[in-house]
Amino acid sequence: MSITSSVSACLWFDGNAEEAARLYTSVIHNSAVTSISPVMVTFTLDGVPFLALNGGPQFRPTEAASIVIRTTTQEETDRLWSALTAEGGSEGRCAWLKDRFGVSWQIVPQVLPQLLGASDRQAADRALQAMLGMSKIDIAALEAAFNAS
Repeated sequence: MSITSSVSACLWFDGNAEEAARLYTSVIHNSAVTSISPVMVTFTLDGVPFLALNGGPQFRPTEAASIVIRTTTQEETDRLWSALTAEGGSEGRCAWLKDRFGVSWQIVPQVLPQLLGASDRQAADRALQAMLGMSKIDIAALEAAFNAS
């Protein structure tokens, strides 16, 4: 698989870029490691190109940047959440998590922006309030809050 895009994101790691890339490509469908060197690993996540740099300890990942994955089912949401928080990852709030390398992710069911952006502002606000109390998004609970009267 060759990368044809002229744009990609580069993630900085402290010597474990290949390990991170292999984890990410193992849990996200349509993904692959495309090249490995001592300094740089290139890979795709669902066809989107990324670089992983073995840059050293000077910089740490920050929540100011995150990778967003849109999911279609609760099963997919749960699977990705579990895989990315395993072995030292941590749960955040409102669909955010950090993996064991410190990289921030958002696991966002496709229904979430639909509910929050609905023209029925009262229903959208109920969904928003439900989301604010969640770490991993619970689709059924969001829809129940949205549909409550």
